[in-house]
Amino acid sequence: MGYTESNCQCIVHTLFAYCLSGLLESSTRLKPHEAQSYRKKALWVSWVSIIVTLALAVAAFSEYWEYFKYSHLFLFFDATLDVLSSAIVLWRYSNAAAVHSAHREYIACVILGVIFLLSSICIVIKAIHDLAKKVLPEVDDFLYSVSVLSGILCTVLAVIKFMLGKVLTSRALITDGFNSLVGGIMGFSILLSAEVFKHNSSVWYLDGSIGVLIGLTIFAYGIKLLIDMVPRVRQTRHYEMFE
Repeated sequence: MGYTESNCQCIVHTLFAYCLSGLLESSTRLKPHEAQSYRKKALWVSWVSIIVTLALAVAAFSEYWEYFKYSHLFLFFDATLDVLSSAIVLWRYSNAAAVHSAHREYIACVILGVIFLLSSICIVIKAIHDLAKKVLPEVDDFLYSVSVLSGILCTVLAVIKFMLGKVLTSRALITDGFNSLVGGIMGFSILLSAEVFKHNSSVWYLDGSIGVLIGLTIFAYGIKLLIDMVPRVRQTRHYEMFE
């Protein structure tokens, strides 16, 4: 039995849909040179993010090694996880040919989901420790400098990542932007808590409470990311093999 025109159109649409299943929406909206331009910008912002957070991690560990303050050790672990988050996005866009690859995108999101879970555990443990031990929100010179720098730089990086993620339809880049935003909020929250405590010593628990809230939010986001992305990694794996 021969193929009718309708059958041929159906086959073409099926093949087209199969090909698009392995690509992001940006593949239909961006010209090749535009996609590569935004890819390079994503690499640049990832490198800047890695350098900033790595510097914070090294500084925090140096302070911990000298004064053995628990808050400095927490900053070191948190900054290290931020470095890993941006490194995943760097890997995501390291291959020019895979700028629209949904499979690579979903793998990056799964890894970011795991990093978010680890980060949330770190944040919640520190916050609960501070609340249980009734740690007062006192800020030394180092913590003040780190809070100001991380608050400003992480917020700026977050905005840039959100903008690039929207253009490239990259949930991985947007997720990394959310991670940077959390870093900025936490930096400002330390300063806010210390300032509130100066004026009202009974409100010593503000920083710990914000930490618990942020930690639970990150944990929920990480779980949602894994639930959404793990099945998609399996679905697009065959497309990558086909390519």
